[in-house]
Amino acid sequence: MQARDAVFLEELCPKLRVRRWRQSLHTYTDKSCIYCGKPSESIDHVLPRSHGGLSITENCVPACLACNGDKSNNDAFDWYRRQRFYDPRRAMAIRAWIDGDIRLALRLLQWAKPSHIEPNQNKKTNTDWALQAA
Repeated sequence: MQARDAVFLEELCPKLRVRRWRQSLHTYTDKSCIYCGKPSESIDHVLPRSHGGLSITENCVPACLACNGDKSNNDAFDWYRRQRFYDPRRAMAIRAWIDGDIRLALRLLQWAKPSHIEPNQNKKTNTDWALQAA
């Protein structure tokens, strides 16, 4: 049997290929929404399909249901700038993603994640301020 004679499961079931592609998008961002960072449950088209956007990796990003529904068919950048959770690093990550530079987008998303800081670390107490004022 030749390799070209083999029948692959993805050829028999195109929905399986789409499902794996969608799962890979979620895997890229550790299953977090590209807009707000919450767990992603859906795929959002940055350029909506109603405006001619295609279902390709560069146009589809993982998003939570709230962001995906709220954005609807609006321009992603105009909508995102109006959100209270707007982060310029995430905006640059979205731009890099649609430009096809997924590695840069993922790096920017890592920088946008809040780091865990101890409650008393990097905090000045009232006594520190009193000593500095004297």
